Parts: sequence; C-alpha cells; structure tokens
Amino acid sequence: MLTATCRFETPNGAKYMHQLCKHFAHKVTVEFDDTTARADLPPGPAHMRSDSSGLDVEVTAQDDVGLTRAKFIIEDHLMRFAFREDPKGLTWST
Repeated sequence: MLTATCRFETPNGAKYMHQLCKHFAHKVTVEFDDTTARADLPPGPAHMRSDSSGLDVEVTAQDDVGLTRAKFIIEDHLMRFAFREDPKGLTWST
C-alpha cells in the first residue's frame, strides 16, 4: 500500500472535513465525528483529522495511479469547498 499525506492550514478544518464527508457519503462509505473522518474512496481510504488550525489528510492506494487519483479527488473537492482560502497550494508527502 502507498500513502500520501498533506495539511491544509485553515481555521475551518472541521467545516471542510464535514463538507467532504457529506459529499462523499452520496457515493462511498463514510464515518466521521467532530475531529476525525474516514471516506472509502475508490482508490483507497482517506483519513482526515481536523484541529483548530487545519485539516490533515492521509490517502492510501494500491499503486501510484490510485494514489494520484486519490490525491486528485481530495484536492479537487477541497478546492471547490474552500475556494476563498486558496487550497491549491496543498503539498503532499509520500
């Protein structure tokens, strides 16, 4: 399994995590509470954790193609939900 992580610095981490989860729940299994979440994305699970200063995301996939797809899914949706905060600067670590 391959894993990538990123952090989006924002005071609205919990808000965006909940938006992502509610959106993803229309198509995949999602579990979340006030500070943590898991979404079973097609390439592999995404784990999220929010705190007062940001949102941490970890995506997992079987291969590079899946990992690239999982990162794209998170970035694409986060950019739409947090467009006022310019999240396109996400830096992924593998």
